[in-house]
This record gives sequence, structure tokens and C-alpha cells, in this order.
Amino acid sequence: MSKAAQRSENKIINVIDEFDYSTQNDSYNEQFRKWRRHKENKFSFSFSSNKNESIFIDGKGFIEENAVNAEKEIITKIFYVIGNAMLMWLVTDTIIVKFLIKFLSIIGVDVHNNFFNTSVYGGSMEIVIVLVAVSVIKVLASMIYIRKRFKVPLKVEFMHTMNHPSGLLTAISLVLLVCTAVNIPSAFSGETKEIYSFFRSIDTDVSVWGQAEFVIYTVFDIIVMSILNEMMFRGAMFAVCRQFGDAFAIIMTSLTAALLTHDFSDMGAVFLISAIGSYGMLRSGSIFTPIAVNIVYKMYSLALAIIEVDPSVNMSITRGMFMAAVFLSGAFGFIVCYLHNRKKNIKLAVYESEFSQGGRILFAVKVFPYIAVGIICIVYAIVGAMF
Repeated sequence: MSKAAQRSENKIINVIDEFDYSTQNDSYNEQFRKWRRHKENKFSFSFSSNKNESIFIDGKGFIEENAVNAEKEIITKIFYVIGNAMLMWLVTDTIIVKFLIKFLSIIGVDVHNNFFNTSVYGGSMEIVIVLVAVSVIKVLASMIYIRKRFKVPLKVEFMHTMNHPSGLLTAISLVLLVCTAVNIPSAFSGETKEIYSFFRSIDTDVSVWGQAEFVIYTVFDIIVMSILNEMMFRGAMFAVCRQFGDAFAIIMTSLTAALLTHDFSDMGAVFLISAIGSYGMLRSGSIFTPIAVNIVYKMYSLALAIIEVDPSVNMSITRGMFMAAVFLSGAFGFIVCYLHNRKKNIKLAVYESEFSQGGRILFAVKVFPYIAVGIICIVYAIVGAMF
């Protein structure tokens, strides 16, 4: 019997007990329920009622309690916090970085910028230090704010048990296919692409791998930023959103990550990579999966960037062979994982209510300041595309 049928028959609504916890391990489920049942938790969707009962309100008479209204109230609170975190990220990434660089330039540090574009120029080490500092600040500030507000237990915030290793292999196979489909190194931000161009241009006779700054930035961007980004989007933000079903959490965290790139050339790729990472995390049970997905994607992007440095006529052939090899590897891995898992009942948690999935997503997007920051990101992307 389906949950909807059971609910109709029993006339009892308890959204915490009705949630499908079978997708994760017992330790995670226990902590998740405990967090949701905490009486002082303002961000828990813990509505319960009996359809045979009603309450009396002056001026309105007897009315039934409404689960949809309770759901909207909690979604509003959640995305108010997420919107504020997005604003902190965006301000750091677009405004604070420019004033920081201008201040450093004034006091004699060899790093400079233009307020009307994202270009950074000057000494290679100075550029790396500034970009690394700003990247860490924008992620940590937003992540700490979200963690302080939501207060999700660590065991729930960071899934850490690899229940199904095949989920990791499936996600990596999917990202290899996406790498080829996207066909451009879109995982990197505009600043990342520019810094690689900078390293290639300062000494055309020496390999970029001979430059310590390049190596430092590469390791930081591929490994450290992949870890920090996933702790941000697949941590407390994801855990709080999945109260309304895994599909809702995947879509909203991926959309948030895509908007914060504020670059049209990156948004589609970031959304897909985030969605694959989220799906892989739920299937495998470990946050290591989305981290691995991001690392693989960025390594692919770096490999393309290095291949394209080759000035010979063979560059296009080498690039084509590389992309074909990646695609075939992804397709082979996905087929193997599919055949291995087709008899296993590995599923995602679903929350069903009178509020449709599309309506729930639209309502969340329209919450202020989430909607305002999202519009700013899109406007910023439009300006960047035009200029």
C-alpha cells in the first residue's frame, strides 16, 4: 500500500515518520530524526495532525490544519537563510575582491584589477594569494553562517558512510559522459580560466608545470575548492532541503551552485555536475562521492587546457582522441554499474503531499532574498557576457 493510501486510510499525518529513511544507514537516520524532532528547531518540517480533527479560530470557525501551509512556512525560513548565504558569497566574489585588490595595489603589492571586468593582473604569486584567499573566504563565510543557523548534526550534515561503492562509480561514469557533452572546461570560473592563460603567457618557453604558483593554484582549485564547495552545497544546505524529498534537495542545491557562478558559460555545467554529485552521494551514502565528481571534472578541464596549449597542427587530433577516450570510459563504466545495480533496490527518498514538486520548487525560488540574489547573479552574468 502506498504512503498516500495509508495516509487516507489512517487519517493521520506525520511527515517525520512518513519520510523514507531506508536510503541511508541507521546512524544517519537516527540523527536526522532527532534533529527534525528537536522542539527548538525552527527549520524542521515536523507537521503532524489528524484529519478527523479540526481547530476553532475566531472569525474563521472550525478549520483543518494544513500541511501545505506548514511546509511553505518552513521552506520560507530555510531559503531566507540560504538567500543570505548566497548574498555573502556574491558580495565577496564580486565586490570585496575588487576593493581588496585595489587596497593591496595602493600599498605597493603587485596585483591590480579593473572594476568593470574580472581581469586580475600583476605578479603571479600575488594573484594566486589573492584568488586563494577570496575563494576560501566566500565559501567558509557562507558555510559557517548556514551551519550556525541550521545546526544540523555533523553525522547528518556530512554523509560519511560508503554504503554502496557502486554509487561512486556510477557518478564518476556519468561525469565522464558530461565532460565530453559539455565540451568546454566550464567547471572553472572566469578567474580560473584567466589565471591559466596568465601562466601560459608569462613564459612561453617554459612549461607551466615549472612554475610553483601554477602548481599551487592547480592543487588548490582542483582539490581544496572541490572539498569546500561540496561541504557547502552537499552539507547542511542539502540535509535541510531533503526533508521535502531527495529530488527537491538535488534541484535546489544544484540551482544555487549554478547561480553563484554568475557566468552563463558555467551555469549549465555546474548544475549538471552538482546534480550528479548529489545523486551519487545519496546512492553511495558518502560526501566523498560529490567531491570525487568535482575533482574528476576539474582534472578533465585542466587536461583540455593543457592540450590546447600545443601550437602544433596535431593539437585538434590529440584533443579529439582524449575526449573520445573519456566518453568511452564513461559509457563503459555506466553500463557496468547499471548491470550490477539493476537487481538492487537502491532508491531516493520521496516526500509526497498536496503540494506538487514543481509548485514546491517555484515557491522556494520566490522566497526573499533568494529570488533577489538569483536575479542579481543572472544580471551579473548578462553584463559579463556583454562586456
